[in-house]
Amino acid sequence: MASFDSADELSWMKASQRASSTKARDRIHDGAARTAGQKLCDLALSNVVWPQGAIVSGFWPYRTEIDVMPLLKRLQENGVTLCLPVVMDMDEPLVFRQWAPGDETVSGKWDIPVPCESAAEVTPSILLVPMLAYDRRGYRLGYGGGFYDRTLEKLRAAGPITAVGVAYHGQGVGAVVRGINDQPLDAVLTEQEYFTPKQA
Repeated sequence: MASFDSADELSWMKASQRASSTKARDRIHDGAARTAGQKLCDLALSNVVWPQGAIVSGFWPYRTEIDVMPLLKRLQENGVTLCLPVVMDMDEPLVFRQWAPGDETVSGKWDIPVPCESAAEVTPSILLVPMLAYDRRGYRLGYGGGFYDRTLEKLRAAGPITAVGVAYHGQGVGAVVRGINDQPLDAVLTEQEYFTPKQA
């Protein structure tokens, strides 16, 4: 991991990579969005083990994120319990409420749909994690809020959890700018491949 002279330098480097990665994802999305979601679904169902009794946290695609809804629908059909993340406070871990495709939602932070407050709160065993960029060592670049890093730290302290980063294949980079608090992924899933990172 690269060292930084200050927190400001790390923040600047992340912001720079975040800006370039957002532009790159937007370009990829324009050309691939129509078919990528179904390709990702097919690959995930044939390559990822979804244990019986698993609770899987998906995410509602935001802006130009790859569409995971085809996969979530198939998982539901296969009897997997699904949930979605909910932002409760800007400095707190996410909470997860049970949800299935077709269930009613309400507008959450940044107008992202989330399950209703009446939905049961659950603890997922598998997290599908959105991202702006990823590298082969399993580190991701998010939007800068730290929600998934805080959440993974909390969940990993409590028991087994599998974090699967989900993105377009073209969002891969040589190395993600990261700090000491950034949580690694257990796997990465794109419309072209599924791999377990080699961390060093």
